[in-house]
Amino acid sequence: MTKTIADAAGHGIRHDGVMPTYVAFLRAINLGAVRKFAKEDIRRVVESLGFTDVETHINTGNVRFTTAMRSRPKIEKALEDAFAADRGFDVPTMVFTAAEIAEIAREAAELSAARPGLQRHYVYLLKEELPPDVVASVEALATPVGGMVVRGRVAHALLGPGYDAGSVDPLGAAKLLGVATNRNLTVIAAIAAKWS
Repeated sequence: MTKTIADAAGHGIRHDGVMPTYVAFLRAINLGAVRKFAKEDIRRVVESLGFTDVETHINTGNVRFTTAMRSRPKIEKALEDAFAADRGFDVPTMVFTAAEIAEIAREAAELSAARPGLQRHYVYLLKEELPPDVVASVEALATPVGGMVVRGRVAHALLGPGYDAGSVDPLGAAKLLGVATNRNLTVIAAIAAKWS
């Protein structure tokens, strides 16, 4: 039986010596002419750190890997430093374990199922968990066409008919979320099915 222990930062590390699998989400790449970062280059940079089992999913900055590193903040910093050195621009990166991604996808599916008629469901992946007062402010942004639900380092934008499809932040929540990136529910579900 595999045991999981918690490191000093509270992250689960398998006691049987098997390295845990992580998924990193890169923010603001491949959106314009100057922030290009192809999947093959992401994979190459991640492998250059000694991380193994590296695989990418579509071209929006989603990469799976294993590493013996045990601290999520240290993994994020190693990736961000390597990405910046390779690209010449900062690439904020949010890291989750594969098990966390499975739970995020499960919870996202439940939230969507409880709200028939949703037009869009965006999953914001946060660098840090929000303080309770900020969570309350984010969730208070609800309008007749949508609202936000925050769970740990994840915020769900649940948008019904009539939301402004041309807006990248139709509820005005992004400024409250700190460093974050988002993916739609379809991408999160596909990543969970593929990598967790």
